[in-house]
Amino acid sequence: MSQIKREDIRNIAIIAHVDHGKTTLVDGMLRQSGVFRANQEVRERVMDSGDIERERGITILSKNTAVNYKGVKINIVDTPGHADFGGEVERVLKMVNGVILLVDAFEGTMPQTKFVLKKALDLDLPVIVCVNKIDRPEARPEEVVDEVLELLMDLDASDAQLDCPFLFASAREGTCVRDLNDEPKDLQPLFDAILESIPAPEGDPEKGTQILISTIDYNEYVGRIGIGKIDNGAIHINDEAIRVNFHDPETREKVRITKLYEFEGLGKTEVKEASVGAIVAISGIADLQIGDTICSPTDPEPIPFQKISEPTIAMNFIVNDSPLAGQEGDYCTSRQIRDRLMRELNTDVSLRVADTENTDTFRVSGRGELHLSVLIETMRREGYEFAVSKAEVIYKKDEKGRTLEPVEIAYVDVPEEFTGTAISMISERKGELQGMTTLSDGTTRLEFQVPSRGLIGFHGPFLTATKGTGVINSVFDGYIPYKGDLNYRRNGSLIAFEDGESVTYGLFSAQERGALFIGPGVRVYGGMVIGESAKPEDIELNVCKTKHLTNTRSSNADEALTLTPPRVLSLEQALDYIDTDELLEVTPKNLRIRKKILDSRLRKRSAFKKQ
Repeated sequence: MSQIKREDIRNIAIIAHVDHGKTTLVDGMLRQSGVFRANQEVRERVMDSGDIERERGITILSKNTAVNYKGVKINIVDTPGHADFGGEVERVLKMVNGVILLVDAFEGTMPQTKFVLKKALDLDLPVIVCVNKIDRPEARPEEVVDEVLELLMDLDASDAQLDCPFLFASAREGTCVRDLNDEPKDLQPLFDAILESIPAPEGDPEKGTQILISTIDYNEYVGRIGIGKIDNGAIHINDEAIRVNFHDPETREKVRITKLYEFEGLGKTEVKEASVGAIVAISGIADLQIGDTICSPTDPEPIPFQKISEPTIAMNFIVNDSPLAGQEGDYCTSRQIRDRLMRELNTDVSLRVADTENTDTFRVSGRGELHLSVLIETMRREGYEFAVSKAEVIYKKDEKGRTLEPVEIAYVDVPEEFTGTAISMISERKGELQGMTTLSDGTTRLEFQVPSRGLIGFHGPFLTATKGTGVINSVFDGYIPYKGDLNYRRNGSLIAFEDGESVTYGLFSAQERGALFIGPGVRVYGGMVIGESAKPEDIELNVCKTKHLTNTRSSNADEALTLTPPRVLSLEQALDYIDTDELLEVTPKNLRIRKKILDSRLRKRSAFKKQ
């Protein structure tokens, strides 16, 4: 048996904190390696193919692409930077032989930088550090280099990993230099560093085939597509193989390789065979799962695989039963919603979907609020109509029977005058201050350990309190004993008293009671939340009430009433706002907050029983 190195291949992943420029850097690499024709119109962030990814400027699913440089094929995996999609990062690192760590030249190392770098170091992957956005006016690249070295030492990097190359780039301009005094021209120094510092993939071509499936893609026409690196052996079209799994010894299925692809630029190219070190996509295996190993039948040996982190947050997806149900969505039944959620499991390994005692309710668990809100927004755009409950954290029990809850490390950046506000707000939510530093621009960075449930619904009030200047980033840090009850919201809701259409007269008297979420001419129903009360208790109002006409005044007098513009909530803000006794009604056209119990008498009776 002889190990060989495939010097004509390099497999790398680009890892970073959210919004540090990974996808933009891949754009530049694709452009400069001749993937696009000289006259081709190419949109920015071409790797972010989903609408939601493009709108929000975040990467949700890891993407594979490949470029050629000096006769070497460089397979590039663009990974998500957001903690909620950490499940994606964990598994794609098994496909690569090294990583490019991208760090913003102003923001420096952030919580997610630490999270993704730790995953890479645990797998003993060599690192190329690329300090990006050096063209920002407030950039501080030299300080950021020191921060990265400190982080590497904190994470117990080996001597080889500490001796990693540092490059300085502007992904937007498509330039990169090894020394800040060099004249930036193009990304050639980065390509050269990849060839020099990232080892070529190794494997034994004579040994039985072994391919660890690290990512699943899904296509309506061919079904599941497994993507992974060939660790040993070779693979050919029409080969017989066996599907096994390291964590599930029961899995042992005979399969046939019907289609085989390699990545070229932004697309996949069909190939007849591939060997050691290549990253391939395989279709035609119906039950293929992430973590499966495709082996030759003679010696099926699964490759060890890190288990995907468990979900920390859950919410109920419920068939919409409001008075307006079924009027705005194409897919509203429990069967349609269940089928769609099950289909999501084809590609999202961090998601869990469970049936409940009620056939109209499904328990959906994920890695965070963003993870679940992206699913809700995707389904909404596809024409689904449903309701969701407030997100709740998933508790565990330890061996002594104590309740444990998920906890996060949160980094809060605020101008100095809001430091006290931020500390008191997070302390109220059971957060503990663990560190405080002043950044070069005068901003204060606070580090907290805070229960995950303390961050549910926190973002909106925090932005309001810091006048939009505060930035909060958090990363999962494990489980701790339950820290006691929390009050999510101080203010009650303004609730519509009857079905009908909101009118200016009714809203004018309602706005004295709090902040409205709706304007005139909106269909409402009894039990629907139409605003936030200025007081702690809920208030029921009739916003469909018109003024009685008399023979002395015309109905035109209504027009003289001036309304404060309503506070229109986005999906995230609405998910943040809803309380435990409320639901968010989601349709392709509208988001409506409502009480779980619409009838006011039944609602009062239920509240009385709980006391």
